[in-house]
Amino acid sequence: MERKLKVGILGATGMVGQRFIALLENHPWYEVVTVAASPRSAGKTYEEAVGGRWKMSTPMPEAVKNLVVMNVNEVEKVALGVDFVFSAVDMSKDEIKAIEEAYARTETPVVSNNSAHRWTHDVPMVVPEINPDHFKVIEFQKKRLGTKKGFIAVKPNCSIQSYAPVLTAWKEFEPYEVVATTYQAISGAGKTFKDWPEMVENIIPYIGGEEEKSEQEPLRLWGQIKDGVIVKAEEPVITCQCIRVPVLNGHTAAVFVKFRKKPSREQLIEKMVSFKGLPQELNLPSAPKQFIQYLEEDNRPQVTMDVDYEKGMGISVGRLREDSVYDYKFVGLSHNTVRGAAGGAVLCAELLTAQGYIEAK
Repeated sequence: MERKLKVGILGATGMVGQRFIALLENHPWYEVVTVAASPRSAGKTYEEAVGGRWKMSTPMPEAVKNLVVMNVNEVEKVALGVDFVFSAVDMSKDEIKAIEEAYARTETPVVSNNSAHRWTHDVPMVVPEINPDHFKVIEFQKKRLGTKKGFIAVKPNCSIQSYAPVLTAWKEFEPYEVVATTYQAISGAGKTFKDWPEMVENIIPYIGGEEEKSEQEPLRLWGQIKDGVIVKAEEPVITCQCIRVPVLNGHTAAVFVKFRKKPSREQLIEKMVSFKGLPQELNLPSAPKQFIQYLEEDNRPQVTMDVDYEKGMGISVGRLREDSVYDYKFVGLSHNTVRGAAGGAVLCAELLTAQGYIEAK
């Protein structure tokens, strides 16, 4: 790449926006040149706007501290200085839909962490190892928006990352019924224990909207493009419970699966550990070398030991065994704000760049 692409981050002061900034420090392809947030942050330096709310374990990068925060609502002005944007804005769903489309119409590609456009019929929702072919629907989206380069692409919900890749690796065995319970970290709500002291030593058995996302979004990943529309798959049928647990980072899932073609345990492990996709073939900067690792110990995966596997971009699986009601059961773990949020979006952007969808203006 002759020069680094200029990146803007919408919603830069929030937890996911901060994670974008941390992940993009020294990125070989991208340079953060613009940070945008709500009008109350606009006009301050990024360091002033964030104040004592920097939530990452690594220090705030020096390169962004003195960037002046722009008003995210001044779309034309923000879009002028960037090649594309990452979106992590905190608004209502309708507001997010409108502002992301407004950026796309300025011929600025938008790679979004938000859920607002995940079911827009011509917006690809992609895990790059699973369904990169869905990026082809962008051409239909551009026709609707009246753009040549501008479009929106999104990544799916953080909760599905710990089991959807595993089920994809097992596709040839035809999983048709899945029960999953996810144990989700508090950073998924944009919180730390300092922000949310009532979560210390506590479990909350409800996360608004999360169960529907966890049941339905994998089916969209496994869907097909038909007449410019992504049509979701019919199977496997997934039922899910989502529970908030006192963990800072890392979503764990306990999963039960029925197969039409029942495999051996050895076959399932081999398919998992050998599973790879375009990010690995293209050696993209953020791609994990090995996407899914299998841990034989009975007490793994554990958040404290395994959440940062492959810099948070890999999936850790353990406790795969036959079940007395279902065929098999396993436990999966993924980093919810890296692979499940900003990191997943960065990997999407890298693949979009490699395929020519994102380029210098």
